[in-house]
Amino acid sequence: MADRTPSFYIPHGGGPCFFMDWTMGPADTWNRMGNWLKDMHRAVGRKPDAVLVISAHWEEPEFTVTSTAEPPLLFDYYGFPDHTYRLRYDAPGSPGLAQEARDLLTQAGIASRADPDRGLDHGVFIPFKLIYPEADIPMVQLSLKAGLDPAEHIAAGRALAPLRDKNVLIVGSGMSYHNMSAFMRGLPPSGALPFDTWLTDAVTDTSAARRDEKLAHWTGAPSARDAHPREEHLIPLMVAAGAADGDIGQRTYSDRVMGSAISAYQFGSRPGT
Repeated sequence: MADRTPSFYIPHGGGPCFFMDWTMGPADTWNRMGNWLKDMHRAVGRKPDAVLVISAHWEEPEFTVTSTAEPPLLFDYYGFPDHTYRLRYDAPGSPGLAQEARDLLTQAGIASRADPDRGLDHGVFIPFKLIYPEADIPMVQLSLKAGLDPAEHIAAGRALAPLRDKNVLIVGSGMSYHNMSAFMRGLPPSGALPFDTWLTDAVTDTSAARRDEKLAHWTGAPSARDAHPREEHLIPLMVAAGAADGDIGQRTYSDRVMGSAISAYQFGSRPGT
């Protein structure tokens, strides 16, 4: 449908980086990323009726959705200033959307469950404090599935694609480069640019079938394991790409953060955006 909501894969930064004075490098390290997130609503277009977010920071034995009407925040980062543990993002949940997502997964033969207690982790509330600061859009979080099989996550995204026709925004939240050991030791990110180049070529392939095939075999990419020693920050992309449902991907953000190439991607667009 022409007016379907785009799906996105976004970087969510380092902990609460957008809401503190950054001291582990230049003070403006996260400014460009933060400014892009603040402007992302323009690419979304019409305000979504609800948001489904897949964060790198939640894994379960099977796909799981938050089903509470009032999701709390999970401050699942460590060693940051005290005020960052008092941040607020009081977006409502949506038990209805949670059930609809589960129904779509079931129809595709994909097992799922609901968690009525879990809240939103920092891979959700930190970027969305910038994207939709009013916190007035219902939000549901979808977990990754243990094992992090890329093809399974592409399939889950494909199953969830009909939500885009109901003005639901689907967002994968992670980081396209996530070698924290290299970051913390100040090592030159030699694999960041080769992997970023490959990833952008894969995401923007004009054949959705080829794109999904490349992403399903991402470990064969140049410097793949240098960029992602563990892939939990990349796998949310697979859900967003699966939800593209034939829409071609485009890179909408590209930067160097602490020396590493970082990108964001969008699938589909609304007329006039």
